[in-house]
Amino acid sequence: MALPDPESVSFPGARRPDRTRSVDSDGVRLAVYEWGGAGDPPLLLNHGGFDFAGTFDGLAARLADAGWRVIAYDQRGHGDSEHAALYSWPADLRDLKCVLDSIGRAPIPAVGHSKGGSQLTELIHALPHRIWRFVNIDGLPSDHVHPDVAEHDRAKHLDEVLGTWLDWRRRTHEAVRKPGTLEELARRRARMNPRLSHEWLRYLVTIGARPDPDGWRWKIDPSLRFGGFGPFRPSWSADRARGLPVPLLGIIGTEHEEMGWGATPESLRRHLPPAARIEVVEDTGHFVHIEQPDRVAEMVLEFFA
Repeated sequence: MALPDPESVSFPGARRPDRTRSVDSDGVRLAVYEWGGAGDPPLLLNHGGFDFAGTFDGLAARLADAGWRVIAYDQRGHGDSEHAALYSWPADLRDLKCVLDSIGRAPIPAVGHSKGGSQLTELIHALPHRIWRFVNIDGLPSDHVHPDVAEHDRAKHLDEVLGTWLDWRRRTHEAVRKPGTLEELARRRARMNPRLSHEWLRYLVTIGARPDPDGWRWKIDPSLRFGGFGPFRPSWSADRARGLPVPLLGIIGTEHEEMGWGATPESLRRHLPPAARIEVVEDTGHFVHIEQPDRVAEMVLEFFA
């Protein structure tokens, strides 16, 4: 099968990083990327679930051109970072701290999208002295209430959840992702990203997938599954979000998507600190920074100025 040269696929306004390196997180190698001058002030980006740092290629390029040293990384099991034997929310948080430590000890600003925004929220509660301003792109806790489980059913419920998870791991620990042409993988990605252009999705394939002899394959660990990031509920973040100790800018779209968190300005206001600012970008979905990179970059730069 003739495979196109990844270098020949581009997207207007998107740029690959200027430097790459790796960070060891308790034996798991994490791929780290940087845009901008090595001596510029650092700014951390954290991607969402089933994404990778390359989804920031448009936003990162704009922030770097404004004078920032932009750092992003592939989370474990995603992109060019190593796959792990197990995945959990606490492990992701430890990885995030390892990357933060590799940048330096001084407080820096950070931007997180979706799962990455929720992770940064948790990290800031634990280490408020490490992040001085925070932009959360559609990773803010919604007003959706998860039903509790009666006390006498909790043990049974836990047993069922763990059993289902272990069955999944048993079936998928040696699984490989289905190959396809570049166009086929772009169309598959469109099921998760229905509002994004085919040209952008095609560009993403050349970064988040690898060209094997029988076709392209996504690099994301096939043992990962939606909701499979360990014991975590968005409502747990909502319960303490009003105490977030750093200035917060929340950015959300108006169009509902399967990958979105379902947050609205009305549902957010009762959870967030009084000084938090919420910006709504009309006619955009969950991937606000990809649909409207100029607008999001403008808001981020103004907030971090």
